[in-house]
Amino acid sequence: MHKELRVAAYAVCVRDGRMLLARWVARDGTKRWTLPGGGMDHGEDPYDTVIREVDEETGYTVEPVALLGIDSMRRGYPRRLGSAADFHGLRIVYEVRVTGGELRHETDGSTDLAAWHLLDEVPALDRVGLVDVGLTLWRQRPAVGRTAAVPELPETPGITEN
Repeated sequence: MHKELRVAAYAVCVRDGRMLLARWVARDGTKRWTLPGGGMDHGEDPYDTVIREVDEETGYTVEPVALLGIDSMRRGYPRRLGSAADFHGLRIVYEVRVTGGELRHETDGSTDLAAWHLLDEVPALDRVGLVDVGLTLWRQRPAVGRTAAVPELPETPGITEN
């Protein structure tokens, strides 16, 4: 079994009762809302990663104001030629505030849309589990930086959650 590790940094940005989300486009074309953020480049600090990724996906310049926690998720998915992968995602979640820029959509990236959503409407969105993890971390602010287990969305063959 092929092992994959992906370390990424994500932003929880809440302003005036609205949450900033980016719409992730999976390889099969499925679209679901996610926290702005993404994978760290080799040698990059996660603090810098979240700033870069939010800018790329939303057009906003942000400042991390708190480290909310770290989420670790694991799932298997099929690979080419009948092999399988054991995917482990380590997701560093920051609270951020917008300091500049203007809302815009990413082009030629993993997301196609960025938007503010009322907090009360987020549970009804078609979203990845990371959104619930981020909201729970933001609301609860656990001292150890880890939430109680959030139920995973059903695994979709060939889709690795953003």
